[in-house]
Amino acid sequence: MPLPSDTLSAQPRGCGALLLALRREVPLVQCLTNFVSMNYAANALLAIGASPAMVHAQEEAPEFARIARAVVINIGTLSSPWLQSMLATAEAAARAGTPWVLDPVAHQATAFRRSAADALLARRPAIIRGNASEIIALAGGQSASKGVDARDAVAQAESAALSLALAHGAVVAVTGEVDFVTDGARSARVAGGSAWMPRVTATGCALSAVVGGFTAVAPDDPYAATLAALACFAVAGARAGRDAQGPGSFAWRFLDELAALDAQALEAESPLR
Repeated sequence: MPLPSDTLSAQPRGCGALLLALRREVPLVQCLTNFVSMNYAANALLAIGASPAMVHAQEEAPEFARIARAVVINIGTLSSPWLQSMLATAEAAARAGTPWVLDPVAHQATAFRRSAADALLARRPAIIRGNASEIIALAGGQSASKGVDARDAVAQAESAALSLALAHGAVVAVTGEVDFVTDGARSARVAGGSAWMPRVTATGCALSAVVGGFTAVAPDDPYAATLAALACFAVAGARAGRDAQGPGSFAWRFLDELAALDAQALEAESPLR
């Protein structure tokens, strides 16, 4: 599906204002995420100003979704018990009016993952965040992925993202060198970040968590919330990358830059196109 050129809009609700709101409200964000990303995603949420809760057990996760301001579901280290908890939590979030974010990590790799992603997608996430290969495959296309790594360019996934957004009533974010975000009516690109970001495990998972944080304070406009999260990552990543000597020094510098980011600087260094 071709992307109409007149849908591109780089001026949604102000990213700086949403950052101020997030830090003022300190929203509780429930993350059903993977073992690899738990620590880094929680630290990213804390750095940006939100309150993380890594609650995934089936015995409590659906109940917790009723008190969280947003839920993030990430299928990175998927198992049958976790999937049942994810499905029940997504349903509980929907009943409570709690927005939730789907990160369909490598969903195209196996039949189990494909089935899980389809079942979660049917529970209508507010936002879907993935790399280009994941988004192309989720829309029914053929991707060149290898495991969790994207082998397709973001530009190749833009039409797939638009199709997904229109079909499921969700905001779709395709992240990579230049991110692409659409809700089917509005679209924007977000440039910035650092070449070190793909070299630090769980950076994308942490982004999905932070998207949840911004969605918690702007549940009526998940498009603006998603752009604010991506803008924060782009600006903080660019800053951290200037002095980083490698992925290790980048990882801690990035968390520091997220914490140091202020609304005025975010607006001044806006990476939105």
